[in-house]
Amino acid sequence: MLRALMYILPLALTIYAFIDCLNTPEDEAKHLPKVVWVIIILLFWIVGPIVWFAAGKMRRAPAGGRTPSEWHRNHRQEWVAPDDNPEFLKSLREENKKDESLLKDWEADLRRREEELKRREQGEDKGES
Repeated sequence: MLRALMYILPLALTIYAFIDCLNTPEDEAKHLPKVVWVIIILLFWIVGPIVWFAAGKMRRAPAGGRTPSEWHRNHRQEWVAPDDNPEFLKSLREENKKDESLLKDWEADLRRREEELKRREQGEDKGES
């Protein structure tokens, strides 16, 4: 088991470093072009990945945020809860005003119909007497 671990661990480290190097933007690779780093990682099986992690890549997030995780990390402050979001609250107020005006129209229509019914009932009562 220990013998297998001696081969699996460096292989996993090499694969991880290789993928990390490929996903790194060209301007974030330090000291050498990215293609040279890929060759170093693949040729020098154990030492290459360690050197890549130690000296080959800038370890700070870019200002613009190129990957989705970097973008979310840099723009996290813009997301607020719905009850703290002024635009959402404004849309609720506008929707509430529309609903209130619709309700007032319905109430006025209901009052008009009730008055009309009362007039008809009073007219029928007078007609019978």
